[in-house]
Amino acid sequence: MERGDARSRPAHDLERLFHEEAPGIWRALFAYTGGSREIADDALAEAFARAIANGTPIRRPVPWLYAVSFRIAAAELRRRRRTTGEVVDAPTVDAPEVAPVIDALRQLSPNQRAAIVLFYEVDLPVAEVARRLGISSATARVHLHRGRNRLRELLGSEEVDEP
Repeated sequence: MERGDARSRPAHDLERLFHEEAPGIWRALFAYTGGSREIADDALAEAFARAIANGTPIRRPVPWLYAVSFRIAAAELRRRRRTTGEVVDAPTVDAPEVAPVIDALRQLSPNQRAAIVLFYEVDLPVAEVARRLGISSATARVHLHRGRNRLRELLGSEEVDEP
């Protein structure tokens, strides 16, 4: 990813970013992983650890943190699927009314799930979703459209909320 000049960012910026951005990244990871607190915790911690270990400052750290944490979470989901045959354990959600949504999200493709989570949970515009996922805006819109259609099928909702 992009690196900046070492003089352009003080060392304490990662601490500030952790306090400001980590809760939103964690919520996105939680939804992305289908309700796995463990994977969300681990992916977030590993992304920040990699940012700290990186010798040069990261020019755009928020998109970098999202991209890295989502890749780490996706890798862990694939590993679990290979070793146990399951994506994640049963969702651990505090609100029972959210469980069907989490279950439905688990059935989307990783790209659809990531686009849906970033657009609806993190409240990013399509262009920013595309940027954080490293895809074109048109591709992000396709993932959102297909993800919404699949969720509508799974949840039985007729609502349409196209960007």
